[in-house]
Amino acid sequence: MPTTLITTPTFGRFSDEPWRVLREAGEAVLACESGVLPADELRDRVAGADALVVGLDAITAEVLDAAPRLKVVAKHGVGVDNIDLAAARERGVRVTFAPGSNSRAVAELAFGLLLDAARRITRTHTEVLAGAWPKHFGPELAGRTLAVIGFGRIGRLVAGFAQAFGMTVVAYDPFLPEAEFAERGVRPLDLAACLAGADFVSLHMPGGSGPPLLDRAALSAMKPGACLVNTARGDLVDEHALAELLHSGHVGAAALDAFDPEPLRADSPLRSAPNTVLTSHIGACSHEANRDMGLTVARDVVRVLRGEEPLHPVG
Repeated sequence: MPTTLITTPTFGRFSDEPWRVLREAGEAVLACESGVLPADELRDRVAGADALVVGLDAITAEVLDAAPRLKVVAKHGVGVDNIDLAAARERGVRVTFAPGSNSRAVAELAFGLLLDAARRITRTHTEVLAGAWPKHFGPELAGRTLAVIGFGRIGRLVAGFAQAFGMTVVAYDPFLPEAEFAERGVRPLDLAACLAGADFVSLHMPGGSGPPLLDRAALSAMKPGACLVNTARGDLVDEHALAELLHSGHVGAAALDAFDPEPLRADSPLRSAPNTVLTSHIGACSHEANRDMGLTVARDVVRVLRGEEPLHPVG
């Protein structure tokens, strides 16, 4: 009987369907409830696994070498930067993921954060709890410009939400033809033009590919008073530069759900920066996304262990 080791505690949390897919395929299922495992404990646990379902655990060459029976690593999510893909290929281990399963959840959070930052909702809530009765003013969204940086599934959903609020949407994505933007009523611009002209900037690009996309120079080039929303990857933004520009008022507000590293460091300058909304990487935390993500990876685990091609391979 093949064994599937699940190291992410959120697998199938709000639906029994992902568990049922694995069990009906005749697999033994072992689950860890402690979150990200220390490297030595992870190596010990994978020794007898034929399949591995992971969240944020670092799947290194050393981990793969500790699992001689392993046939598939399934990422319970979208980003696979925590998995050594080259090492997996060298060892004949398939890697799968769950593209699109959390798109709506992330997009809804991104737009919720945008609204929160614009109208100072969290700040007002905190001050009311402390006994104050403030009247913070902020802009209405109609007539404002949103720049969507990365126009994939999530970026397109965010653009649609913004248009429903009467916003003008521009976007930057160097990998898409102009027709992809035009059919959605969005004007494509280069990154510099997006930053210079937008009242709100929402990031939806992959990270892990080098220096921050929004380094000090890019953040300084944003329209004065603009708001930055990041529900993508923390390494897209230079957090020290962002904090300084929030203090100076050049960046009017920031709403962030992704950080580098995570959890957010105790000494992060963002903790004391003004006009911020900080959440703990909860973009994918909807009941529906949790169910769909689990089903996607469970079905591909079953397929690989049966000798079939996965529906959602990486690379």
